[in-house]
Amino acid sequence: MKYNLNQCKLVLICLLTGLSFFAHAKKTAKPNIIFYLADDQDIYDYGCYGNDKIHTPAVDRLAKEGMLFNNAFTGQSICAPSRSQLFTGNYPLKNGCFINHFRTKPNQKSVTTYLGDLGYEVILAGKSHVKPASVYDWDLEWESVNGSGPRKVIPMDSIQAYFKSSDKPFCMFISSYYPHGKYYDVEAKPADSLQFYPFNESQKNSLEARKIKSGYYRNVEEDNSHLESVLQWVDEELDDNTLFIYSADHGVSGKYTVYDRGLNVPFVARWPKVVKAGSYSDALVHYTDVVPTFIEMAGGKAIPEVDGKSFLPILKGKDIDIHDYVYGVQTSQGILAASVFPARMIRNKQYKYIRNLNATEVVEQNFGDNEYVNAFLSIGANKYKEKSYEELYDIVDDPFEQNNLAQNAAYSDIKEQLATDLKIWMKEQGDILTGEPGCMPIILTKQFFLDQPRKHLAVPDSLQNTLKREDYLILDY
Repeated sequence: MKYNLNQCKLVLICLLTGLSFFAHAKKTAKPNIIFYLADDQDIYDYGCYGNDKIHTPAVDRLAKEGMLFNNAFTGQSICAPSRSQLFTGNYPLKNGCFINHFRTKPNQKSVTTYLGDLGYEVILAGKSHVKPASVYDWDLEWESVNGSGPRKVIPMDSIQAYFKSSDKPFCMFISSYYPHGKYYDVEAKPADSLQFYPFNESQKNSLEARKIKSGYYRNVEEDNSHLESVLQWVDEELDDNTLFIYSADHGVSGKYTVYDRGLNVPFVARWPKVVKAGSYSDALVHYTDVVPTFIEMAGGKAIPEVDGKSFLPILKGKDIDIHDYVYGVQTSQGILAASVFPARMIRNKQYKYIRNLNATEVVEQNFGDNEYVNAFLSIGANKYKEKSYEELYDIVDDPFEQNNLAQNAAYSDIKEQLATDLKIWMKEQGDILTGEPGCMPIILTKQFFLDQPRKHLAVPDSLQNTLKREDYLILDY
């Protein structure tokens, strides 16, 4: 049988298309997973979360094409502790990284091991801020590169090239330096062009505050443009069997704290043909849940020793709850403006309870025999003298946590139950604190000491360089 030239061309096209299909199918036998992590962005600062004064079309598009989570949380509103739980499945107290710039316990396993054992290539593209390398043993790691703006940018060329050439299932964390400051130097927007909330309403008439917020908005737009490019490459190079999650490591307005404006994070998931477009979930989910979810997606079994639980059933459309509570940790040591003011938090869908363990009400119960240690405990307590030992909020009626109900007798049973359950969790986590006054160690860190003055910390002359090594709790891991 003879074929004319057009028929031969058609056969060749069909053969090439078939080969391309089988090659593509081979690459996606298991779902690919991409987790895009922004840095220091409030959940309130997205169009899809209700802010019509900020420009976030790429995240808004993901929400339209996937599922938006209203109650997603990190356990600590600061960089390294937030990321450590995202990668290990354990809260910061258990994994060891509950101080910024600190390390994870070497006996911990991370997503690199869990998914690597299931046949995945596990990649970090961009900002790391976690250690040691023995725990976070990435198959590939590409550092951020210099850009034209005030921050480094994600390694765009490496990401795009990998999408084109990948031939095995992969899990890639794309970790941005944006919108974290330093911010773009822009003119201050008018107050009505910026969104303010009860916790920052007083800044509306401050030119300096509006200039900072305007620069922050510009950083948000820059990160959104990077996300747009990544999504374009995903759509061009990968098939529908790709889960894409967008989040930000914590809120900038509540950084270092255990308030929702620090711990409640944006969380949007797109997975064509699996996640229903335009859907949302009010279930409590947590950064510790990410690793268990990815393990289940990859065909693995649940890991009993991790804190998190898989939310894969929620992605598949089940309206279920996987947690009664989420928890939070505040450690004010190990940062530029270091002080002794730790806090712990427990939260369900309606109520949040906070215990400030070195509040002025209890600081003297934390005193020991060392006058210099006592002095720094006093400094920490008085730095936050407006904060009560206990805080209780009805999150449904008071989402911005403005009305402390801890001394309201009508809520005493609720407070007692939450306080009891919080102390149980602290014990299970191996917390260095007991949950009661009388136990208040100061922690040895490699930088940002309590007794050494610097740009963000004034120390009285009489207290400078007074603390000795034996005065500290040394975390030996």
